[in-house]
Amino acid sequence: MNRLKQLTLTGYYWTTLPARRCVGARRAAQGCEPVQVLFYHRVADEHPNDWTMSTWAFETQIDWLRTRFDLVSMAEAQARIAAGHNRQPTVCITFDDGYAENMQFAVPLLLKHRIPFTYFVSTNHVLGRRPFPHDVACGVPLPPNTLEQLREMAAAGIEIGGHTRSHADAGRLSGDELVREIAGCKYELEDALDFDVRYFAFPYGQHGNMSSEAFGVARGAGYDGVCSAYGAYNFPGDDAFHLRRIHADPELVRLKNWLTVDPRKVRNQCDFEIGAANRTALCAAH
Repeated sequence: MNRLKQLTLTGYYWTTLPARRCVGARRAAQGCEPVQVLFYHRVADEHPNDWTMSTWAFETQIDWLRTRFDLVSMAEAQARIAAGHNRQPTVCITFDDGYAENMQFAVPLLLKHRIPFTYFVSTNHVLGRRPFPHDVACGVPLPPNTLEQLREMAAAGIEIGGHTRSHADAGRLSGDELVREIAGCKYELEDALDFDVRYFAFPYGQHGNMSSEAFGVARGAGYDGVCSAYGAYNFPGDDAFHLRRIHADPELVRLKNWLTVDPRKVRNQCDFEIGAANRTALCAAH
């Protein structure tokens, strides 16, 4: 982020923060605090790219989150949404893809602080030890997690989730191919890890990367919930099967603007599924 943009965002954050706090107090009193789901990809200091966060930035964010939010599991996040009432600022942490470097810093840090999180992986890559095509295209074939690492995480209580078999764009698939990517990923992970895989995250996660058919396949496969990634809030009473996620931007000020519930982002939120009207009615205080 260039210096001018950073100063503008920082100024916006601090000048609007008092008003946000007032609205937040009313929101909490009404039980309308959103459940916010963050997603990360790779935490490392070598070979930085657009989907990598430095260890310093990650630790800074986790320290900020720990002092201000209830950090909850995916199941607890769903329970708070489904209950239709939530008074506590709430965040759920997730990771996508499955990068081996996460075992060096990010995973140990979260375990140290006993912070629950869900780790979504693409089975062709983590089980077949194949670098992701987007990394190969950049000339840096970063190593995916190994099966042994996934088993180690699962033994530590980390929720392992599906992210298709080949990091596929589900919005472009249908029929048997869609079933193989979404349901097949779940079954492959369950066979490899010997436990239930309950959650699924759509690669890319924008509106065009999902479909009603894909949601139906995920439900039929037995997933308890699915995650998008287009940047949106989950308000009490929303569909708890679909968890809308926010990208954990390396710039802390961007994260602060999101998680203190930016009124601009609430106004501009456009949900994939019908449910926005319910959200608006519940949270008219915004």
